[in-house]
Amino acid sequence: MSTLPDMHKPGLAVFDMDSTLIQLESIDAIAEAAGHGEAVAAITERAMQGELDFVEALNERVKMLQGVPEELIFKMADNLPYTEGADDLMRFLRKFRWRIAIVSGGFTWFADMAAMRWGADYVACNVLEVANGKLTGKLLGPIIDGQAKADALQALMRQYSLPREQVIAVGDGANDIAMLEAAGFGVGFNAKPALAKVADINIEGSLANLIKVLL
Repeated sequence: MSTLPDMHKPGLAVFDMDSTLIQLESIDAIAEAAGHGEAVAAITERAMQGELDFVEALNERVKMLQGVPEELIFKMADNLPYTEGADDLMRFLRKFRWRIAIVSGGFTWFADMAAMRWGADYVACNVLEVANGKLTGKLLGPIIDGQAKADALQALMRQYSLPREQVIAVGDGANDIAMLEAAGFGVGFNAKPALAKVADINIEGSLANLIKVLL
């Protein structure tokens, strides 16, 4: 097990969003509105278990979102089901003046709302193309997959001049494996089996349980 970070020194906490900071999978929630909920959720589950290539699975699911009104997603973003204990954990990190990053395979609207809620220092997520107020079924810009998450963590670590042992990563699925391995201390939250195997510690239920570990 890796050494716990020193909370009294500068540090960085990098979070996955879907099923970690919020209790839904962005793409599944939008697909439900598009009438493809079951089909997309089945692909998502296999991708999070590490059974499918993340990028291929993402593109396949995004195609099914074509025609969803952007206005509907705005309403969903205003009512996100934030994970129990997330607010407490963010206050704890801010108390020690740690930096907070959200690096997600989810989408702009949801990630931006979460970032604003906690005053995140950095946010990276996937961007869905919109034309005439509706989703086109395509993605814009670089895809945030497992390697991109790890790359973002390492770039932030260099930007803030932090040693690896002062970086925490928290996630739940197989696409978080590289990110947790890049961090000094990797935390699995309600983790899928593939991620639980590589995490330094696994917690369940409430994100506030991580506070007890870090104190």
